[in-house]
Amino acid sequence: MTQSTHRISPLRQRMIDDMRMRNFSPSTQRNYIRSVRDFAAYLKRSPDQAKAEELRQYLVHLTDNGISPTSYNACLPALKFFFQTTLDRPEVVRKLRTQPTPTRLPKVLSRDEVRRLLEATTSLKYKAAFSIAYGAGLRVSEVVNLKVGDIDSRRMCLRVEQGKGKKDRHAQLSPVLLDTLRHWWREGKRRRQVLDNGWLFPSRDPVNPLSTRQVSRVFKAAAAAAELDPKYSMHSLRHSYATHLLEDKVDIRIIQTLLGHSKIETTTRYTQVANSVLQEVTSPLDTLNPATQ
Repeated sequence: MTQSTHRISPLRQRMIDDMRMRNFSPSTQRNYIRSVRDFAAYLKRSPDQAKAEELRQYLVHLTDNGISPTSYNACLPALKFFFQTTLDRPEVVRKLRTQPTPTRLPKVLSRDEVRRLLEATTSLKYKAAFSIAYGAGLRVSEVVNLKVGDIDSRRMCLRVEQGKGKKDRHAQLSPVLLDTLRHWWREGKRRRQVLDNGWLFPSRDPVNPLSTRQVSRVFKAAAAAAELDPKYSMHSLRHSYATHLLEDKVDIRIIQTLLGHSKIETTTRYTQVANSVLQEVTSPLDTLNPATQ
């Protein structure tokens, strides 16, 4: 039985080495390589000698073929990195500009919808995972990467290691959430799924954590069973956490810290979907003299 080897070109290897030196994540490396590979396929030759006009024509080609602004903008950093860093040809990408993207409000579940979702979740493991996403505002990637040792019941917090942006932070651990996690931990130990100091949410092989895709798949099934709008996703639980805290009049800078946002502007968007906050604002129309209405 022979094992075929996939030969990597020196140019691709150089780009990979440049990304590794800058500690790019594996997913970022894959996306960057894919974007440059797609450009090379359009050129039908190696992209290292491409001219600025050829790159411009490629981006026009993407636009004419209906690429979304989000996907368009996602390929620009890869092309900039390739020409600026790997090839040292910054003049090729000097005029690249992103496309404006539509601003969409976060999709937020009501408190009753969250309750229905949890009641419709029959698996204790996934109910605990959903409870963390909503009760502590974690991203799905942060949920699946939690370990048993990350639960600090003495200080009542969750330790999130290397979250988005490779930042560590502490998240909220409420008494109700702690009780839910203890129920799952005891059940997981009984089933020999949860190992000492292992993953809090292991896959079938306890050595590995659950995948984000699997958690999202179960979320969609539970949401359907609860008769919720299919527009909701796992990330909606994080949005709901922030919005409901804001409705409970928690200071927005505290919410920013709990969510791990670097910029307050990212957090303030929840003011646009916090219904009770909007309802407390008096419209200037209501302050007019009745005689003028």
